[in-house]
Amino acid sequence: MRHARSVAPHQGYRFRGQTVRYSVRGTGPALVFVHGTPFSSHVWHRVAPHFVDTHTVYCFDLLGYGDSEKAENQDVSLGIQNLVLSELLEHWGLEKPDVVAHDFGGATALRAHLLNGRDYRSLTLIDPVALSPWGSPFVEHVRQHEAAFRGIPHYIHEAIVPVYLRGAVQRVIADEELAPYVKPWLGEAGRSAFYRQIAQMDQKYTDEVAPRYNRVRCPTLILWGEQDRWIPIERGRQLQRTIPGALFRAIPDAGHLVQEDAPEAIVAALLGFLRDAG
Repeated sequence: MRHARSVAPHQGYRFRGQTVRYSVRGTGPALVFVHGTPFSSHVWHRVAPHFVDTHTVYCFDLLGYGDSEKAENQDVSLGIQNLVLSELLEHWGLEKPDVVAHDFGGATALRAHLLNGRDYRSLTLIDPVALSPWGSPFVEHVRQHEAAFRGIPHYIHEAIVPVYLRGAVQRVIADEELAPYVKPWLGEAGRSAFYRQIAQMDQKYTDEVAPRYNRVRCPTLILWGEQDRWIPIERGRQLQRTIPGALFRAIPDAGHLVQEDAPEAIVAALLGFLRDAG
């Protein structure tokens, strides 16, 4: 499922002296897409363009990800990303957009909603990081040895990243399809940023907001890849039980990165949900 119109970030917003890249396409009601880790707004390239005829589509790269600024000693934790989202919504003048969020983007959207008072017309969560425990054995190892990983030779790092990313996809993904996901993490700045964001992963940011999930105040849809090897689908069903009135839909033949395994399932689910949420 492909579409010619790009939603790659091409504009910049200054957040606390750092540049966050975003794009705005289309006309109509606001539809905001929030990616997770270790990804970028590229995760929406098979999904978001299908909505530019009916919505104003907003995509952005989280601070420290994709084309957004990467810097030494940068805070790129979940504790800062909800503030980035909150400020962007204000910058865009959006009071009650529809929001679609994946992985860390799910925690970011939930935190902005429940901690920063941002209202949504609807919220769609795709395999979100929301309930503890989360984090793979690789993540735990890097968190304990970040300095050692940041110093590994480039050729080793360039082998690690594709293997790690492929673990999020159920289907066999070709090198050229994977390349846009790998590119932001290459080079000296990219390598440091890759291990920086892993080192700053901390369950305290989801534990802080999880007790408030019963206060979510908008229609919520949870989509989950049945073959997600990063976060088991049972976590999604558990999350559904904590959010009032939340809908849950399992996506067959899809891993953690449903956007690559089954983009058509996301588009179909969104079309119906956005129509009914009003």
